[in-house]
Amino acid sequence: MARRVLLGSSLFFFAAISWAQMSMGSGQIQDVKPVTPLPPLSLTLATPDQLETRGDQLRESKNYLDAIDYYEAAIKKQSTAVLFNKVGMTYLTMGNLDKAQKAIQRAIKMDKQYAEAYNNLGVVMYLRKKYGPAEKNYRKALAIRDSASFHSNLGTVYVERKQFEKGMAEYAQAFLLDPDIFERTSRTGISAHMSSPEDRARFFYLLAKLYASKGENEKSLLYLKKAMEEGFPEIDNVYKDAEFATLRKDQRFTELMAQRPTAIPQ
Repeated sequence: MARRVLLGSSLFFFAAISWAQMSMGSGQIQDVKPVTPLPPLSLTLATPDQLETRGDQLRESKNYLDAIDYYEAAIKKQSTAVLFNKVGMTYLTMGNLDKAQKAIQRAIKMDKQYAEAYNNLGVVMYLRKKYGPAEKNYRKALAIRDSASFHSNLGTVYVERKQFEKGMAEYAQAFLLDPDIFERTSRTGISAHMSSPEDRARFFYLLAKLYASKGENEKSLLYLKKAMEEGFPEIDNVYKDAEFATLRKDQRFTELMAQRPTAIPQ
């Protein structure tokens, strides 16, 4: 552990594959960027709050192993559900589902009313393609607290299971609670948000439909374009789906459909 903590004191961004928005499915490599070193912090003398804060800073800068060292040091001094959840979130970002699940389950065991932890366990189950358990955990989270992220994640499960109407209903509820839910990213939150299911083309089309129904033509056009670039095979439904009735009168819609953006090779 000492070696990893020493690395944390020098703090450099490293190249990493982005996960989901937290960011799931983006698959982009991040640039290596130096950051200002943080002042030294003693694992033995620092308070649990100081250790947790340093862990958050390290997680934000993608020094995930160092972040875990600080969270675990804080846990040794004052064990909390939040700290175990953050350990789980960090492992989740790294793609280590086994350790993520173990840590998140510890958080739930400590606090049976921890909505974010149920949501994050749902994300682990989703990534394991265990959609039934994923749905169950999202519903447990929603039973405790209404949240745009929880509804969005549940919608993604429905889309993955090809229950598109249910998925659309959950996305609509998420949008109602937070109109920016599909645009926001976070590296240090305590609740994982799945940005898209494996069927990205249909996900983008559903978002285009959702934004069109809310009169947000610009965002609807953006997601329509993304759906076409992902090769959505039923794009002509845009001419008959009622949600697009107003958008169809927009000249930009006519121009977009005339261009028919070519699907980007996967």
